[in-house]
Amino acid sequence: MADLFEAAGGPDLRPLPERMRPKDLDEVIGQAHLVGAGQPLRLAVDKGRLHSLILWGPPGVGKTTLARLIAAQAGARWQSISAVMAGVKDIRQAIDTARARHDGRSLLFIDEIHRFNKSQQDALLPAVEEGVLTLIGATTENPSFSLNNALLSRARVYILKSLTAEDIEVLLRRALDDVERGLGSEAVSIEQEAVARLARAADGDARRALILLEIAATLAREQQGRITPAILDEVTRAGPNRFDKGGDDFYDQISALHKSVRGSDPDAAAYWLARMIDGGADPGYLARRLVRMASEDIGNADPRALSMAMDAWQAYERLGSPEGDLMLTQTAIYLACAPKSNAVYMAHKAAIKDARECGSLPVPMHLRNAPTALMKREGWGEGYRYAHDEGEGFAAGEVYLPDRLIGQCYYRPVNRGLEIRIGEKLARLAALNQQAREAVRGANEGEHHQENPT
Repeated sequence: MADLFEAAGGPDLRPLPERMRPKDLDEVIGQAHLVGAGQPLRLAVDKGRLHSLILWGPPGVGKTTLARLIAAQAGARWQSISAVMAGVKDIRQAIDTARARHDGRSLLFIDEIHRFNKSQQDALLPAVEEGVLTLIGATTENPSFSLNNALLSRARVYILKSLTAEDIEVLLRRALDDVERGLGSEAVSIEQEAVARLARAADGDARRALILLEIAATLAREQQGRITPAILDEVTRAGPNRFDKGGDDFYDQISALHKSVRGSDPDAAAYWLARMIDGGADPGYLARRLVRMASEDIGNADPRALSMAMDAWQAYERLGSPEGDLMLTQTAIYLACAPKSNAVYMAHKAAIKDARECGSLPVPMHLRNAPTALMKREGWGEGYRYAHDEGEGFAAGEVYLPDRLIGQCYYRPVNRGLEIRIGEKLARLAALNQQAREAVRGANEGEHHQENPT
């Protein structure tokens, strides 16, 4: 039966990406670490040792193609479902079909397997465990987060790399030269720089690259087959960088932004922020993350960082894009250049740990509020020293922590920025506390000696 897009004896009308799918593993581009000579997956396929696996990688790197080639080279029977459309009923039907053959040579390919919920994933487990079928799942999401541990333990994860611009150029040239499947019979004319430009516009996505080339070739028919700069402008005009508002790319890029700020690299901070803005990230989310960085990684080394981050957030809300984008960039650069300290962050973590692990420790009596006469008679607030009445506004020797936590130190200023001064002050106050407590200890020992003379 002829393909739906292919008339008997006529031209192949399928989209170019479909026509240019590799015929064998040797044609696969950019995944030599998996299918190159001597690599684990290639060896398993060549020896017919098919096993369940998960192909994890960004869009357009060949996950579906690789699954088809593995099935073909291993001589497996191919079944395919999409997690976007399928449910448990479809999974059971595929399993029943494989079970009826009794030979263990059935392969079930599930595209976007990360979209299956727990019950749908669990439905696969018995068949995979018993060897009724071999599972190949394709996902753009981190399997550690999107797939059940039980399913992951029965399948090996292979990571596909994003294609480089050079990989894409090889693919485009192959499509331009291939007479049987590609554009070789259409006499398309294109300069090398134009090929490189299309490769860059594809942003690592082979499917996207071939679609752009096919559109350009179609428009070039009005220009005697020549793909002109004007045609390139047209086909690459609206091509944002690869970005998903909640997937791995999203979190990888926000991680890169945060670590660039923490690492005091203003250029990298500006770049990653621009990447996320250009990719369509919510500027409000970016503003919130900048506020977090100002406290977590700078803190009291430069308290102005937090104020600046809040001001940028407010400025963006008033101006919107693109004007407000500049305030976010200004803040990211300032945060990257500011002195760094995680002392506040570490103090918070340590204090939270004690608050959770030490239970509801009672407030020391001298620190308690005493709004009623009864509370005053019971000793609430008795002995409290009002710091403003003391020398330097500091009640030397006073204790503010519960008895169990006396001596605990959460905040340890670093020797950078304003925290240099803060550290010096705290050291001086600690010395005053030490002197006051030694004086009280000496006085108590003296009273004890008078009451118990030898």
